[in-house]
Amino acid sequence: MARLPLIGVTACTKQIGLHPNHIVGDKYVRAVVEGASGLPLVIPALGELLDLPTLLESLDGLLFTGSPSNIEPHLYGGPASAPGTPHDPARDQTSLPLLRAAVAAGIPVLGICRGFQELNVAFGGSLHQKVHEAGPFMDHREPENEPVDVQYSPRHPLQVQPGGVLAGLGLPREIRVNSIHGQGVDRLAPGLRVEALAPDGLIEAISVEGADSFALGVQWHPEWQVRANPEYLAIFQAFGEACRKRAGQR
Repeated sequence: MARLPLIGVTACTKQIGLHPNHIVGDKYVRAVVEGASGLPLVIPALGELLDLPTLLESLDGLLFTGSPSNIEPHLYGGPASAPGTPHDPARDQTSLPLLRAAVAAGIPVLGICRGFQELNVAFGGSLHQKVHEAGPFMDHREPENEPVDVQYSPRHPLQVQPGGVLAGLGLPREIRVNSIHGQGVDRLAPGLRVEALAPDGLIEAISVEGADSFALGVQWHPEWQVRANPEYLAIFQAFGEACRKRAGQR
């Protein structure tokens, strides 16, 4: 029997009481098991303390998670954030080089929300810090003070672009997705392909052109109740299959 693929899941840092901690949302590690049929391994946000070559040799895939924090804008040449904006520099120092190294090594990657934005920034793109204040875009933030099931319910349609990774999974031309983000792609990084667009034209999914393996980022949250949504599940199953392929090669 083939072993389960080992899939790294990026952590955020959070102060709990007197101590700093590395944390991952339950929905991400659960989706690795239930959606990708993999074994999740939490990757701490230790930045340069991590030996990336040794880590990558041990993994069959990487999931770059969403987060309450935003990427520090100096990393993409943006203006200073508004006061009170949550940041996690330890995660930035971990995820951005890890993403570049994983793609270069042909290791399957899936970026979700912050992870999608990290994919764009890692390869030289920039972000809108407040999408709802940037030109023609709608407010993509979740409704405040609503139950979590309402916040993560489908909010808007998405146009899947022909000829890309998502279309290759058999997704229909239009799907409906949740919307839980305040930031978004401004300038698309060189070498990335637009995979899906929101009705207002905001880029909602990207892939790495010419990647040696699965390399996809999505702005929405397909990990949410992954087995209940066929389009969300298709993404995780394709990611899991790419991870199993690498596991077989290793």
